[in-house]
Amino acid sequence: MLKVREGDLDKMGLLFERYHRELFGFLYHMSGQPDGSEDMVQTVFYRMLKYRHTFTGEGSFRAWMYHLARNVLADFRQKHKRSAQQYDLANYAEKIAGGLAADEALHKEQELAALREALASLSPDYREVLVLSRFQELKYEEIARVLGTTEGAVKVRVHRAMQELKKFFFSIEQ
Repeated sequence: MLKVREGDLDKMGLLFERYHRELFGFLYHMSGQPDGSEDMVQTVFYRMLKYRHTFTGEGSFRAWMYHLARNVLADFRQKHKRSAQQYDLANYAEKIAGGLAADEALHKEQELAALREALASLSPDYREVLVLSRFQELKYEEIARVLGTTEGAVKVRVHRAMQELKKFFFSIEQ
């Protein structure tokens, strides 16, 4: 990104190749809109180019990128006023387990549906820290930069979000 900031705009293609899927995943999990997420990814990369002078190189590129993505997401929400989320957690199912028998697979599918519903029940702030930490696998330090807070505050927020998620998940499962 420092080279892009200095005027080597050809490097934007490389950044797009490296990060567009990751950004799409974040924006999709936060908005539940596949088409809207594709548009938002494009907007994030446009803003990267437009505001390239604001990247100083002191923090991580990913933290700066997610900061821009959060702003694009806020603009999208303001424009569309939608809050219903649908999560495609099937992509993450392999992280849970593999090679299950048919009845275990059905149980796993039911658990994923309950997890989708529990995630949708969380407040946007809690959902955001869980998506960034668990699905996007950002470190707490990076999340703190994205959110403009301390690493300790992020840890507390993730802990509280997990507690809420457990509460919603177990109430749905019963």
